[in-house]
Amino acid sequence: MPFTKRLIVALVLATATAAFAAPTGTAQQAAGSAQCANRETPPPPVDTSEQPAPGVKAPPALEVPEKPIGGDRLGECGLILPPNQAQPPSGITAASWLLADMDSGAVIAAYDPHGRQRPASVIKVLLAMVVAKELRGDTVVTASAEDTQQECTCVGLKDGGQYTVRQLLQGLLLTSGNDVAHTLARQLGGVPNALRKMNAMAKELGALDTRAQTPSGLDAPGTSTSAYDVALIFRGAMKYDEFAQAVKLPQAQFPGRNGGTIMLTNDNRLLANYDGALGGKTGFTDDAQHTYVGAAERNGRRLVVVLLRGQQTPTHITNQAAKLLDYGFAMGPGGVGKLVDGAPQPKPNVVSTQSNDTSSDAAADPGDTGRPTPTAFGTVGLPITAIAGIGLLAAIFLYIRNKRAKAARARRQAAQAAQGI
Repeated sequence: MPFTKRLIVALVLATATAAFAAPTGTAQQAAGSAQCANRETPPPPVDTSEQPAPGVKAPPALEVPEKPIGGDRLGECGLILPPNQAQPPSGITAASWLLADMDSGAVIAAYDPHGRQRPASVIKVLLAMVVAKELRGDTVVTASAEDTQQECTCVGLKDGGQYTVRQLLQGLLLTSGNDVAHTLARQLGGVPNALRKMNAMAKELGALDTRAQTPSGLDAPGTSTSAYDVALIFRGAMKYDEFAQAVKLPQAQFPGRNGGTIMLTNDNRLLANYDGALGGKTGFTDDAQHTYVGAAERNGRRLVVVLLRGQQTPTHITNQAAKLLDYGFAMGPGGVGKLVDGAPQPKPNVVSTQSNDTSSDAAADPGDTGRPTPTAFGTVGLPITAIAGIGLLAAIFLYIRNKRAKAARARRQAAQAAQGI
């Protein structure tokens, strides 16, 4: 084969091999994002509740992690089951749901677990977790006029009324009081500070799809969460006794506006209707639709279930949760991912011992996030570059061999001419 053709063949082979190499992580993520409608943001709002105030820009969408938190399969946006597992029960209306083992953290089944939705009042679990961490249950708090003027549902706080943090926590979790949420946020340093603490807690847990914009879960620009994150948050909150005790109360006495006490009744139907129920939280807004998180225990096994953007018909959202819990308890060992025990940590900086040059490639970038560094070739650029290099070396080898062959032929021809052949 002539050298030119050989060179072309070698280069074509190298290029084709590189082109058909495994796609980069970034390309896979982009493909997944294109297929998953809510990978970056919740669905569009149905009303004006998320319009920014005049002169205020809506916050940008939260960054999508390069690798799905909890495992690669959890980046899928359809039904995710272990191999050879029976199909989930019919009648589940949630756009996103998840079942996980509370203790091991194993995610045993899910549907679009990292799809971004709105939490509605299930975000109160995150607020309650911060309260349980930072405030003593017997601390006395005085309600303000602003607390009593929140968009309800409300417990019915009285301006100037005094309540313990424990009572407020019960009002927050049993009857989803938005007036109580505002009062507790003030006790945490004011609403902006409370939101900062809530979002810092979410990030610490690894709930990177979550951004609380109101302490109560009322819709606001930039609000976001996912079924995976809600499970992480509920699992974390259950480690605090104040939360775990409050969320499982069927009823609790609460100071009345006109003296005496009133009885708060838990709006989580599973407490009365599901054997082994450990507590949970419901939610609803026009934009979020119906949301739920709850847990139950059976034969020493504790499961958490989350449903986001569900409907109440033909089956109530808590009854859908009960069906998924039954399904989960019937499943054998195995899983499709894991509830992480904290946010992914950045790689530690590695300082070269060979040189003091701070620009050396041996020193880690201070902005390193622990993720593969994108290059012109993506996260698998090194193998592709190596393949292309091999093709180039092959072409050079053929070129050198061709020149040597020509030189040898020339020497033979000269020798024959000298001998008169």
